[in-house]
Amino acid sequence: MGWSRIRKVAVIGAGTMGRGIAQVVAAAGHEAVLYDVDAGQLERALAGIAATLDKGVRLGKVAEAARDAALARLAGTGTLREAVKGAELVIEAVPEVMALKKEVLAEVEAVAEPRTYLATNTSSLSVSEMAAGLRRPGFVVGLHFFNPVHIMALVEVVEGGETNLRTINAAQWFVKGLDKESILVHDSPGFATSRLGIVLGLEAIRMVEAGVASADDIDKAMVLGYRHPIGPLRLTDLVGLDVRLDIARHLHSELGSEAFRPPALLERMVAEGRLGKKSGRGFYEWEDES
Repeated sequence: MGWSRIRKVAVIGAGTMGRGIAQVVAAAGHEAVLYDVDAGQLERALAGIAATLDKGVRLGKVAEAARDAALARLAGTGTLREAVKGAELVIEAVPEVMALKKEVLAEVEAVAEPRTYLATNTSSLSVSEMAAGLRRPGFVVGLHFFNPVHIMALVEVVEGGETNLRTINAAQWFVKGLDKESILVHDSPGFATSRLGIVLGLEAIRMVEAGVASADDIDKAMVLGYRHPIGPLRLTDLVGLDVRLDIARHLHSELGSEAFRPPALLERMVAEGRLGKKSGRGFYEWEDES
């Protein structure tokens, strides 16, 4: 079963990433079902997808017909069995907590079709560990999307210890069908992108903490001096300081390198609720742009 046979995709978790993944899946021509146990979260996610597509139409980046077709292929549900029924691919996008992800994948496998591919959107946790307790670990793969999903062109395809070649091939073709590029990464803490990106982001936070320069000037240095499309501190705000903190703690624990030790400033900002764009304030002040 290649990507062309993947007609229905279920996305588990209607947070920022789940919402974004469901949007691009529907826009690419697949039937997309977004599932969440929180009815309010699900309603907000579906409204947010519609608002993002409407904005694309206003900016001339999305045709009205394409928006309407994508929305027609998108549905939401609070029933897991309904979400995964008939799905060839299920992508979990729940918070970065290993126990939660393992629980969700086990619940999905119990009600999904036997040959359904199971993907995790984890940005740093072990795909092999998630698959270890499942009946069909060969069908489990990492699909690490980036935020905002409809804009970012990269998806990391992460090969777990028991992921079979057929699953890898299907994942790569699926990503290509979303008009995105993939890289293949072997299961390792932080994979490629989180491991590199977190080091840069944490060092930028330490520079703010030490008074080396302002957040805006540090970001400007990387954008203008190194041609990064966005500075590491603004990116941290977009990803979420709490998400970055969780990943840093995980990588510090797994790799033992001081480069991944969370700066005190990051710990303090998260404790104060300064989580970045989603809370309205992080290293920058944010307004609702949806």
